[in-house]
Amino acid sequence: MSKANRRSFLKNTSIAALGAAVLPVVAKAKPEKKDDFIGCIATTQDLYGEGPFYTENPPLIENSQLSADDEEGVKLTISGRVMTLNCAEFIEGAVIDIWHADDSGAYDNEGFNLRGKVISNSEGFFLFETIKPGKYLNGNLYRPSHIHFKITPPNSPTLTTQLYFQGDVDIPADAAASVTSGVYNAQGRIITLFDDGSEGFEGVWDIVLDGSGVNGMNDIHLDKGVLYKTHPNPFTNELTISYGVFKEARASLLVFDMKGQQVATLEEKLLTPEKYEATWRPEPGLPDGHYFISLKINDLQVHYLKVQKMSSYGY
Repeated sequence: MSKANRRSFLKNTSIAALGAAVLPVVAKAKPEKKDDFIGCIATTQDLYGEGPFYTENPPLIENSQLSADDEEGVKLTISGRVMTLNCAEFIEGAVIDIWHADDSGAYDNEGFNLRGKVISNSEGFFLFETIKPGKYLNGNLYRPSHIHFKITPPNSPTLTTQLYFQGDVDIPADAAASVTSGVYNAQGRIITLFDDGSEGFEGVWDIVLDGSGVNGMNDIHLDKGVLYKTHPNPFTNELTISYGVFKEARASLLVFDMKGQQVATLEEKLLTPEKYEATWRPEPGLPDGHYFISLKINDLQVHYLKVQKMSSYGY
């Protein structure tokens, strides 16, 4: 089968067949009574939230391809359905924002390679073709291979989470992927990959939300604190960060470089609920480029903003 024909086959028929083969049985019609269905388990948030490498306003994916044909790495196709908590109704028009590292474990923070959006169809189906993400160091441990998602049903809040893969040896030691209970339980987000017959893999992942698109939980991260804005951005010698703390807590305002290394601590103290401002004046010799401002509340990273440092002459 040619690549073009295979892609057409995946889009039009393979999802339904694959779903019937490996997904839990779900209703093909709406139930007459709510009690007709036991219900599904809601898709959970990830402990790490969106992480530091999100880029806003990614493009819609063309032809279901998140990766280019010549992208290095093992090909991977992910498909699934966005459905309600009773497993009976499917959510049309959910925007599924996807991003992940390349085969070497690096993110494209300049453009939109391996970044894009798909929209669930009238039956709630979605599909995208990409490559299996590479791993990168998080401190002295490798993060397991993972894909980031922001899922926004029509007129509903966004669920931010991550997807992992069964058998990954780095899952047990990972702070997020190893969570087995509570609001960050990752067990339902560790999926099995199958040989697709073309030297690649396929995986199926259903996204389960309630009827309004809420996953049954408040946004645990942003109910504690938020970064409102950074200005100016880009900046040269000085950056002002506006942020808020919503509950009395120990707050830390940190700066990370593109490798995930901490390069500055701007605040680290007990704060009462209020709006605050902090100033970052980078140390002499700190390279130009992109950096990430991170707000921690009681050691939980709750929000990030990306900023760009540049020389006074620009580039």
